[in-house]
Amino acid sequence: MTGRQAIAAVVDQVDELFRARVEQGIAPSSVWGVFDRSALVASGGHGDRGDGRRPDADTVYRIASCTKSVTAATLLTLVARGALDLDAPITDFVPAFDAVTLPTPDSPVPTVRMLLTMSAGLPTDDPWADRQESISDAELDEFLRGGLLFDSLPGTRFAYSNLGYALLGRVVAVVSGQPFTEAASDAVLRPLGLTDTVFSADASSGFVVAGARGHEGGWEPLPMTGPGAFSSIGGLFSTVRDLARWATHLGSAFSAAPEPGPVSPADRRLMQQAMRVVPSSVVPGSARATAYGFGLFVEQDDRFGELVSHSGGYPGFSAHMRWSVRDGLGVVAFENATQAKVSAAAQQAHDLVLDGAQTAASGSPTPATDATDVTAASTGVATTTRGTRAAQAAVTRLLADWRDDLADAICTPNVAMDVPYDRRRRAVAQAVADVGADLTAAPVAEYSAVPSHLRWWLPGTCGRLRIEIRLAPAAAARVQTLNVVAEPSER
Repeated sequence: MTGRQAIAAVVDQVDELFRARVEQGIAPSSVWGVFDRSALVASGGHGDRGDGRRPDADTVYRIASCTKSVTAATLLTLVARGALDLDAPITDFVPAFDAVTLPTPDSPVPTVRMLLTMSAGLPTDDPWADRQESISDAELDEFLRGGLLFDSLPGTRFAYSNLGYALLGRVVAVVSGQPFTEAASDAVLRPLGLTDTVFSADASSGFVVAGARGHEGGWEPLPMTGPGAFSSIGGLFSTVRDLARWATHLGSAFSAAPEPGPVSPADRRLMQQAMRVVPSSVVPGSARATAYGFGLFVEQDDRFGELVSHSGGYPGFSAHMRWSVRDGLGVVAFENATQAKVSAAAQQAHDLVLDGAQTAASGSPTPATDATDVTAASTGVATTTRGTRAAQAAVTRLLADWRDDLADAICTPNVAMDVPYDRRRRAVAQAVADVGADLTAAPVAEYSAVPSHLRWWLPGTCGRLRIEIRLAPAAAARVQTLNVVAEPSER
């Protein structure tokens, strides 16, 4: 049985995974594709893309952080030309970074390579960064001059930093002499014929799906943002057909006859190397060791070998692409809902395809692995910053007596944009009531993954209240993530 025959054997099961997500109300629409080393082999779509029709392989969605692989590839074309040194400090290209105080006197200035591998020491920043796409270079420079937080010494640890990839977009612009969006299109996208992969909805010739978030049992449309200083973190729109073509091109670097293209096979392989270990706290419950390369995650699987992937999440959108280094079989999938996490279904679909191919190759079924949710218990707390503790105290006051002006002072603007304050107030009150929480009590437990993150639990009469904050990168130490969740006692 060939790879394509293996795909054909499981295509109905794959389609059912995505159909069920629409029926369960996870997203208004869901679209998927399966590819091999040569092309898109099968695809399907469910739900309403916005015009009464189901999405198909040519329907346009935002792909969010899947953009980062294009950013990395564009940088490597500049390295290949001799125009860029990956070990050059970011200050060579973004002078405003000179104003940033590094965490220790002997800390190195983050380099291009550190930024590419998410090891520049900057905090994880998804909720905040997803709202920055359209800001100008001048606004980014002003932000840098205000100072930054660091969760680790530059060059020592992984932390997923969108700000880092925004800085890489500036590197591309400075070295190429073009705006990042033009440079990436000219260097990578157009040479590969990815004509439906664009940085502006207005530039697309296909049907562009609107993003949405769930509200009161329905879907609330979200405005579309345009290109700016953060386009390099997640600004691209694409289709299942185009993204499968991009993934196929990247994966072909490991084949016996690599496909030619604007990025050499050697550099494409370099992108897919495990360069920085991703802590298990970033991928909880995963049995696969994970690392980050250049704009791509690399997973190690006992059965399937190396798997390359990247997810994308933006307000209103979720995307995922993944493929096997060994045989080139892969999956791409999009949905148009905030926090839909289509990656979960894409991974299930990919495992089905790889299982089928492995069974065909071996002539016997591959033993199934139980998928079990694992909750990690922690007895320790990472060293938190003074700013994190101050934010905890401020959030404690806010939850006890919510005032919007206090919330504005504590939180970055995305908090109100992501979930409006009136909804947050009601949700907090409901969570407190559900467990009879005592908002004046001392925490019964705490957990911190990194200094800019803190999770704590308050006691209740019938359970606990879990509160979690994550700080944005600015030195002002404002809250970019605020979650309050009831954890009722088991009866």
